[in-house]
Amino acid sequence: MLASLNHQAPDVAPVDLGASMCSGIHVKMVEALREHYGLEKRPVRVIDTFQMLGEIEDDLAEVIGVDCAPLFGPRDMFGDDVTREHEQRTLWGQEVICSVDVDLTPAADGKVYVYPMGDRNLPASGMMPSEGYFFDAIERPEGELDDDELNVEDNLEEFQPISDEVVSYFAEQAARQHATGKAVVASFPGSGLGDVAFLPGPGLAHPKGVRTVAEWYISLAARQDYVAEMFEREITVAIENFKRLWAACGENVDVAFTCGADLATQTSQFFSVDTFNELYLPSYKRLNDWIHANTTWKVMKHTDGALRPLLPGIVEGGIDILNPIQLNATGMDAGWLKENYGDKLTFWGAGVDTQKELAFGTPDEVKAQVKELYGILSVGGGWVASSVHNVQANMPVENVVAFIDTLNQLRGRD
Repeated sequence: MLASLNHQAPDVAPVDLGASMCSGIHVKMVEALREHYGLEKRPVRVIDTFQMLGEIEDDLAEVIGVDCAPLFGPRDMFGDDVTREHEQRTLWGQEVICSVDVDLTPAADGKVYVYPMGDRNLPASGMMPSEGYFFDAIERPEGELDDDELNVEDNLEEFQPISDEVVSYFAEQAARQHATGKAVVASFPGSGLGDVAFLPGPGLAHPKGVRTVAEWYISLAARQDYVAEMFEREITVAIENFKRLWAACGENVDVAFTCGADLATQTSQFFSVDTFNELYLPSYKRLNDWIHANTTWKVMKHTDGALRPLLPGIVEGGIDILNPIQLNATGMDAGWLKENYGDKLTFWGAGVDTQKELAFGTPDEVKAQVKELYGILSVGGGWVASSVHNVQANMPVENVVAFIDTLNQLRGRD
């Protein structure tokens, strides 16, 4: 893993499934994989309430051949305490283990609701449809947005100095994960920079400010001074938090997942290159320059979509690792990316297309794509093989098995 992250040719390509919120496997699929590989049947632990991602326990991790271990905080994006757990039954009839703050019992309308910090006296901040498999954040704006009353403090409520207890939790968990011998991928809080998953404030009691996706994208064009101040202050706090996390975790962490804000769509970008350079680039560069100057961590950024016009700025911004490499988005050809940016970025993902082959193809089509991508991306390091974003609940299990088994064959693990 470390050789590949340093663009050195490893013996085999490293693999990740389950080390981040953007390279995971849905709890339903985790259960199906455990059954397929003859592993002990037991409730799957939910590691991300929002997307209902499941823990990849040691026995399944060994089957898959994963080379990295996750490091998450003590609360999920809804503010739920994940250190205290109970068993629950999902809408699709699966027994899972999740935070005691989460009740998966459907309401009268057949939907499942979650509440900020588990407080049912507050308006629900997440909803799972009656036939759904994960939660949608609920936008809860308090009335019409008044530009004359906008206060950037409102959009910084969740970006505050972390407590000593949270730092200690990360330190303890980092030491534990480092002891596994795998590369540790830490999802540290505090530098979302407009990540629309967090924008509605799902963990806040009464979110204020710009809290709807529509108003956020309006703000990138019409309220740029507001966004610039928000980003500048967010990064100031983030750097102070990272100072403490580095002191506590040190080299027990290998990769810092710092930002999950999507920058692009399937065919284009959410904003112009000029807007990226004016608003996003200075913040990325400021945070990542500090990380590179003061830690040994590699910086990982998630963004879906057609990124080609933004790649020069992504590199300039000090991002080491790009996830998930949405292969069927415009301009995201694996061969072109490897040739033009393979020495500048580590590609984390791009092992199989989850939108097409993994979801709707045949096992043979999956195998063929995995072999083709492995041949392109594994040369010279700079690649961590994983799915393009998360493996979803109802993908054909035989396709996911074909993905895993083909990687194992290519890596000499069959």
